[in-house]
Amino acid sequence: MPNDWNEQIIAEFRANEGKVGGMFEGAPIVLLTSTGAKSGKHHTTPLMYLPDGDRVVVFASKAGAPTNPQWFNNLVANPDATAEVGVEKFGVKAVVTEGDERNRLFEEQKKRYPQFAEYEKSTPRTIPVVVLERAG
Repeated sequence: MPNDWNEQIIAEFRANEGKVGGMFEGAPIVLLTSTGAKSGKHHTTPLMYLPDGDRVVVFASKAGAPTNPQWFNNLVANPDATAEVGVEKFGVKAVVTEGDERNRLFEEQKKRYPQFAEYEKSTPRTIPVVVLERAG
């Protein structure tokens, strides 16, 4: 079950100061806690991210699935969220990028992690790129 898988990654992340093994070993991982668009409940999702200055950039790739991931829909409805990077936890405001900025960030992620190019090829949708800006 994906939730069990996510729970294992979250536990490993928190037990090892933000480091995880397996398929994410060495990759930058953020734990994103968003508020459910319909439920209002908090949901934590481990995601690969791209550092961009002091911003954390995440990609709603859903491994190339035809629909956006639920965490993306949650952020569109409730852009205030929490991010955990390493041992640091901080409030963020999610901003969906567009145009040149979106393309620049996605191209950089594809250069670093070629699987994102595969995700892009396997879905008809434009994969959303979301910047998590530190709140306050």
